[in-house]
Amino acid sequence: MDELVVRTEVYADPEDVYDFLLDFSRYARYSEYLRDVRTLEGDGGPGTRYALAFAWWKVTYTAHSRVTGVEPPEWIDWEITKDIDADGCWRVTPKSGEGRESGESEGEDESEESGEREREREVDSRNLGRPPACKVALEVEFDPGSASSDALDLPRLVSFDWVLRKAIPLIRREAERVVERAVRDLEGSTRDVELDVYVDSERV
Repeated sequence: MDELVVRTEVYADPEDVYDFLLDFSRYARYSEYLRDVRTLEGDGGPGTRYALAFAWWKVTYTAHSRVTGVEPPEWIDWEITKDIDADGCWRVTPKSGEGRESGESEGEDESEESGEREREREVDSRNLGRPPACKVALEVEFDPGSASSDALDLPRLVSFDWVLRKAIPLIRREAERVVERAVRDLEGSTRDVELDVYVDSERV
């Protein structure tokens, strides 16, 4: 299985982040290629099914997904239910002992702080009165070899393998875009969102 994980920090309450991410229909606003998300069944909990309409180049495709498990406010698991072996999850982890609650003295020499600490303080200054940051991760696993060639109606002279070679590398960029834009909406800001990306794949 190929694996992709995109992590970042959010200055919002974990419960609010979880509720926000549970609404799959909003994801189309953050993606370049996802045009629409339609709820087929359920209310966001386990068993909820969605139809996700994608469009890229001359190819359109509707994926079907199902929520397989939830643990508020910590995680939402889902899987793709046809045409490819793929699943993923959102993880929300409260930060403790960091940021404004770290107990650092006001007289600390800022010249000795790491670049990461300085960035945290800049974000803190724009989020006074807001809860400490939590960490959010979008984790995806998929097997490109399991993709069904019957899933797409392709133009003449275009091979399924060619489409896979072109489309799979877009997954990382799409995941980063979704996480980044979701964080900005959650925070109500336009700050630069720093992403920590892990990839275990020769294709992504």
